[in-house]
Amino acid sequence: MTIEDLEKAVAKLPPDQLAKFRDWFEAFDAARFDEKIERDAKAGKLDRLAEQALADFLQGRAREL
Repeated sequence: MTIEDLEKAVAKLPPDQLAKFRDWFEAFDAARFDEKIERDAKAGKLDRLAEQALADFLQGRAREL
């Protein structure tokens, strides 16, 4: 199956099925994103960003959201 096949199939879905697919894909995509963040964190890929954020906070260069 190709991306084009998927696009055509999704385009043909009735509104209720499209909504179900959208909900499923959103959850699927979020889970994949979470897994990647977890792998990156375990591999130390986020350490530099965390250190910079902490340094900024300690130097008063942070504000509440």
